[in-house]
Amino acid sequence: MKLFEKITNPREIRRKLGLNQQEFWSRIGVTQSGGSRYESGRNMPKPVRELLRLVHVEQVDLTRVRREDFEIVEYLKETHPDLYKSLRKAVRAKLDATEGSTSSSSESVTG
Repeated sequence: MKLFEKITNPREIRRKLGLNQQEFWSRIGVTQSGGSRYESGRNMPKPVRELLRLVHVEQVDLTRVRREDFEIVEYLKETHPDLYKSLRKAVRAKLDATEGSTSSSSESVTG
């Protein structure tokens, strides 16, 4: 899924994850009533849509992400692009191996 790609049915994602509205929406800082409106078809702002994608589709634990992490990634990209590409490739291979041995939660959510 591309950055800011339209999430057409957040209710479907929530149900596939087996979460109630309170559990699902509170993880991205949206009230249950606000989430209910999005599930009923109200347009979701891009930041909310991106948080939903990161947390519920990509399974990113936002409590573990720090500004410094982004700064390190940017520094690595700028100063050692070959090392960055090599590390990115290694991580993707590890993820592919993990997904191959277990059911991928993001595929079951988006597929």
